[in-house]
Amino acid sequence: MRRMMDLIGAAICLVLVSPILAATTIAIWIRDGRPIFFRQQRIGRFGRPFTVFKFRSMRINNLPLDDVSEIRKGHPLVTGVGNFIRRYKIDELPQLFNVLIGDMSLIGPRPTIIEQVMHYSAFQWRRLEVRPGLTGWGQVNGGIDISWPDRIMLDVWYVDHQSFWLDVQIYLRTIQVVLLGERSDELRLEQARTYAAKQADRTESVSQRVGFNPASDLCQAGRD
Repeated sequence: MRRMMDLIGAAICLVLVSPILAATTIAIWIRDGRPIFFRQQRIGRFGRPFTVFKFRSMRINNLPLDDVSEIRKGHPLVTGVGNFIRRYKIDELPQLFNVLIGDMSLIGPRPTIIEQVMHYSAFQWRRLEVRPGLTGWGQVNGGIDISWPDRIMLDVWYVDHQSFWLDVQIYLRTIQVVLLGERSDELRLEQARTYAAKQADRTESVSQRVGFNPASDLCQAGRD
């Protein structure tokens, strides 16, 4: 059911935003040249790697991923067009194709890089139990305005509380984020922190018994 909703939703969204996709493609081509798109390997459901698509918003560089993982307004590597499309989340729209392919969902934890996942605790790994999303609970309750550990706690809370009405709330709050920008929600953060405190010790205890190892789990997922 959820997969069907993702397919229908992504197809409808692609039709609706096609003029924006075309305009963005032309703007990047004229102002910044090629490549138009940015491709990067991210980690998906159950640790499986996949290639994520975005509009290129930065100048071509060879910096390590850790140095460019948190790009904020005014960063010297972000182009003029890039600043605009990042502010209004237009750079993420090509991920609708990732949704159609099946690597992502419309709603879920944002996909992250393998270098970060390698350091996950067993509790943090639980955010990989669902497909990564175009938008998610962590995004609408702070996004880049909060730390990665807080975002992950929000994501795990979502994994355990996902429902149709929670997804509806995320859709509505995503519109608010696009129009007004990201801002942290201390009430939701405290809720996630309290939940994480209750679940983390239990999860770590189980992981010790089963021999949880992020590196080996990622390697196994990549072979599956």
